[in-house]
Amino acid sequence: MSQFKPVDEQLSYLKKGSAEIIRESELRDKLEQSRKTGKPLIVKAGFDPTAPDLHLGHTVLIRKLKHFQDLGHTVVFLIGDFTGLIGDPTGRSATRKPLTREEIDQNAETYKAQVFKILDPQKTVIDFNSRWFSKFSAEDFIRLAAKYTVSQILERDDFHKRFHDEKPIAIHELLYPLAQGYDSVALQADVELGGTDQKFNLLVGRELQRTYGQPSQVVLTTPIIEGLDGVQKMSKSLGNAIGIAEAPQEMYGKLMSISDQLMWRYYEFLTDMSLTDIEALKHRCATGEAHPMKVKQDLAKRIVTDFHSAQAAEQAAENWAKQFQKDETPEDLETVEIQFADVAASSTNGTSVKLEKLLHRSGLADSVSDGLRKIKQKAVRIGNEVKADSALMVEHFPVDLTVRVGRKIKRVLIHK
Repeated sequence: MSQFKPVDEQLSYLKKGSAEIIRESELRDKLEQSRKTGKPLIVKAGFDPTAPDLHLGHTVLIRKLKHFQDLGHTVVFLIGDFTGLIGDPTGRSATRKPLTREEIDQNAETYKAQVFKILDPQKTVIDFNSRWFSKFSAEDFIRLAAKYTVSQILERDDFHKRFHDEKPIAIHELLYPLAQGYDSVALQADVELGGTDQKFNLLVGRELQRTYGQPSQVVLTTPIIEGLDGVQKMSKSLGNAIGIAEAPQEMYGKLMSISDQLMWRYYEFLTDMSLTDIEALKHRCATGEAHPMKVKQDLAKRIVTDFHSAQAAEQAAENWAKQFQKDETPEDLETVEIQFADVAASSTNGTSVKLEKLLHRSGLADSVSDGLRKIKQKAVRIGNEVKADSALMVEHFPVDLTVRVGRKIKRVLIHK
């Protein structure tokens, strides 16, 4: 009896949360062969170690690697320490500054620590593409470059746009898709995963494998997921992201703030629940058998458990319920200490705090103007009192406040 599940069952699990599979018929054939021979597929995803602070949007791809791993296939988490020296030009309107070797090594270690929150460290092959590229001679690179034409490379949207706009394209950037594609040759990959923005590079890998006499890899892309606003892609710079290293309470609270519609997207892309079970849950909500709030709480607990622990998820849920359902102050609040001089109202002789400044300093608002906007929206509470005025009178120090902004809550201590 094969160690692998039936192919239809594997395909159903792998298609969940996928944007595109090139080609699905080839993936089916590879899975059939794998099941017949008992040999796992080699499934590769490459990561240039440039952004080690991951958020949930990054984990869509990593979770799909986990799904292959769950099915018994060999996952190669490839750190592009060599290609990182070039800098991935995808989506760039100008040449990217290459990283130093020290930055690459440091970021690679941080990457490994974070991805093992999802992948099984015992079953994951960690590799570095400097393993083969450090042995490449000038002649090897010329032979590799000879396998692609300039017109083929310029078909890539970002290169085409920069060429059309007469913006510089460095020669080393043109080598990046070829270097990434050669990684698949070196690993003899059966499947390569990447975000939808990486499709061009992934297809280069397919073509290069053919020119080197290997079967072409299957390309599986994963979507770019929306952030907390449900509109723009998840991004820390847009302030709509959930970092995987965030505290359980913060993570849980942010997940509870998403819309009911976005909740189903997160179930599909950010959990291991099957599509069949997700559809059944949707149906129960539609018929009133299950309450969307309870379903969202279960989603938040699942995700917090993945990145922290079941105990941390339960505690976060309990604290959230105290805060928003029972209107109590949760335990283990994050405490922020602020100097009075940094938040004082300038014209009150030391008796008043500018609340919008306090919100910004404590991390409850992105800026002073954002803090003022939240006050006007009546989204700010001190204790259980809604504050509609930016002036906050103080009588003695230290001032000890419980400050709530929407679903966020912190203890703020003001010292003089």
